[in-house]
Amino acid sequence: MIQLISDYSKLLLTAMGHTLVMALYSLVFASFIGLLFGMLSVLNSKVCKIIARVFVDIIRGVPMIVLAFFVYFGIPYAFKNMLNIRFTFTSLQAGIICLSLNCGAYMAEIIRAGIQSVDKGQMEAARSLGMPYWRSMKKVVLPQAIRTMIPSIINQFIITLKDTSILSVIGFPELVNTAKSVISVTHQSFQIWIIVGFMYLVIITLLSRLAKRLERRLNRSSGEQK
Repeated sequence: MIQLISDYSKLLLTAMGHTLVMALYSLVFASFIGLLFGMLSVLNSKVCKIIARVFVDIIRGVPMIVLAFFVYFGIPYAFKNMLNIRFTFTSLQAGIICLSLNCGAYMAEIIRAGIQSVDKGQMEAARSLGMPYWRSMKKVVLPQAIRTMIPSIINQFIITLKDTSILSVIGFPELVNTAKSVISVTHQSFQIWIIVGFMYLVIITLLSRLAKRLERRLNRSSGEQK
């Protein structure tokens, strides 16, 4: 195993870097998607709530691997046959789109729950001072909601990081796909999967501890304010 680590550590670490970059990009785009549909779900509009619910239910109800194939193969095929437009996604582009949509659906629920956790009196007090709805949301409600969202957002990042392994099916050179390539050369599947599992374990453990530490700090600061 030491020889394997020596020979392929650089390759596997590069693949881990690709995995982290894709997860990070996806989380950024998912935050915008989640904010959009999370806000729609708390508006006093039945249509907006239905739009948000349909998006969340569809994306959460479709397996990630099916979504990956749909984005990577299905969308270019549809454009070619329906609009006679030829284009293809790179595995990175398709992966980010797929993860962003999937993560965005869960982020929408996190944001909705975070906003609803803020006392309604906060919004009513801001509105009574003459602040418009969106300004009240931006200046009063969201800053308080974000405090409760942070641990859940980090946990969602961990889930998204693990979900990147599914994107090996579309050829993106993330850690699992790279590990398969190494195994095809070395025929040492047992040792390689131990190394890969350990790499995931280290990253995810660090992120999990970060989430717990932030949660403790937020709970402590909330207790002090009370």
